[in-house]
Amino acid sequence: MKYYLGAYAASPNHSTWNAALETAYYTELKKLDRLKGLEHPFYGSLHQYDDAWFLANIAPAWNYVFTCIPGTMNALAANPQFGLASNDEAGRAAALQFMQQACAAVAKLNQHVGRQAVTAIQIHTAPARHRASSSTAALVKSLNTLASWDWQGARIVIEHCDAYVDSHVPSKGFLSLADEIAVLCEVNQYTAAPLGMVINWGRSVFEARETNGAVAHIQEALAAGVLAGVMFSGVSDQDSEYGAWRDSHQPPKSSALIQHGSPVSWMTEQTMHDCLAACTDPEQLLILGAKIGIRPQDATVKQRIAYIHDTLAILQRYFTR
Repeated sequence: MKYYLGAYAASPNHSTWNAALETAYYTELKKLDRLKGLEHPFYGSLHQYDDAWFLANIAPAWNYVFTCIPGTMNALAANPQFGLASNDEAGRAAALQFMQQACAAVAKLNQHVGRQAVTAIQIHTAPARHRASSSTAALVKSLNTLASWDWQGARIVIEHCDAYVDSHVPSKGFLSLADEIAVLCEVNQYTAAPLGMVINWGRSVFEARETNGAVAHIQEALAAGVLAGVMFSGVSDQDSEYGAWRDSHQPPKSSALIQHGSPVSWMTEQTMHDCLAACTDPEQLLILGAKIGIRPQDATVKQRIAYIHDTLAILQRYFTR
């Protein structure tokens, strides 16, 4: 099995851009035999800093899943009304314009590699409901528009982020999973290429405040026939370098088998394997992989690759046990 990696979260360029350092990082990424490709962050252009650098340093065989969450969060910081589910028409229009840029970036990457390299694009149901008004009706209109564009075979999928709940301060605060599933089921009645759902372990557990929150969300999406993927990214209630209850992509909990991990992470090998079992047939998922952040921030490239290796090894042990 091979897996997608949200490599940007583990990059040594966590706040600045150093092309030589990133090149060294990508050189090591290319040596990982379990790497199917990248969960690639979309900020508004193909690469946040340098399209030419990116195209020159990717592996020819990699596939890609674009994630729009980085650009979405940046846009929300400037305009709380921004989002595909926004009831503010200007905010929804801005989100659609952002998605047009993503569609162009997909085409640019495919053209460069000479094939359909982008498997999917992950979208999100902004705005944050505690800061702006949103609705399923607005999301339906946006998704119908997106579905009419030429994505060159890339499947549109909603990555569920923590929904707004009354019990605690949200990280994202977007639509509920039930609302997102209902919208997907409605839109899929009229689309040639069905839209799907991706469950992010850390974001579902952040919302539920218990580790079985991710399993429950997988089961809901699977029962509705929309489950397209699972990405493993950890979270914890402990105030470590990653922060308590922060969407900081905490690595799996360290153990005898996981030397390079976090001692306080709620994401253990067992909870990850429980999620894979809940998928029924995880090998058939369109998207399966992990996204981890690394602390300390000044960790070397070698240390970062060791964390990634140990995380992907957890997934592989499920399929080889």
